[in-house]
Amino acid sequence: MNKYAVIVAGGSGTRMRALMPKQYLPIGGLPVLMHTLKKFARAIIDIKLVLVIPAGDFELWEELCEQHQFQIPHQVVAGGKSRFQSVKNGLNAIKEQEGLVAIHDGVRPFVEPSVIQSSYEVATKSGSAIAVVALKDSIRKLQDDGKSIFQERQYFRLVQTPQTFQLARIKKAFEVIELHTFTDDATVYEHQGWQVELIEGNLENIKITTPEDLEYAEFLLSK
Repeated sequence: MNKYAVIVAGGSGTRMRALMPKQYLPIGGLPVLMHTLKKFARAIIDIKLVLVIPAGDFELWEELCEQHQFQIPHQVVAGGKSRFQSVKNGLNAIKEQEGLVAIHDGVRPFVEPSVIQSSYEVATKSGSAIAVVALKDSIRKLQDDGKSIFQERQYFRLVQTPQTFQLARIKKAFEVIELHTFTDDATVYEHQGWQVELIEGNLENIKITTPEDLEYAEFLLSK
């Protein structure tokens, strides 16, 4: 069964306060996005990578690949106005209907290979595999009256990527009109009435969004 990965990196990097979007900023001498692509290429033999970035970034990405002699095979696809549209464009670039596809944030370069591999194994059997981690801190729910109430943290999980699916199913799920309730790919999948399967992610699999995240990323690489 063919295995694909749609790596989505359509952000503008506003919160990073940098001259270029966060996915192209260097950590350990390489752009963040290259670290992410390398993780998938090393985790799965013969994986087919689809990289979704803004159309206006194609030339920049080509220059970065030449500069860093980045030669991991991948197809570049133009993103859309929202993450939903960008993922849909990435899925549409895959012409096959059978197989498995992991959808992953381009700015999560620290996903463990074992999580990637597990996601494909579980999705093969159950249709989906969503990486999550348990909460460490206590949590409270804010109410409309300005008060808050305690919540049992064992009933909650923080959602990460990859979110891996049987290709035919997730393609069908993305045929719908985009809704504001679609916060990730799992919610699009659930909209069809299908239950998602959760797998254990890894805490280091942070989404690099702020300058502080970039500093922590450098620390993780130094380990």
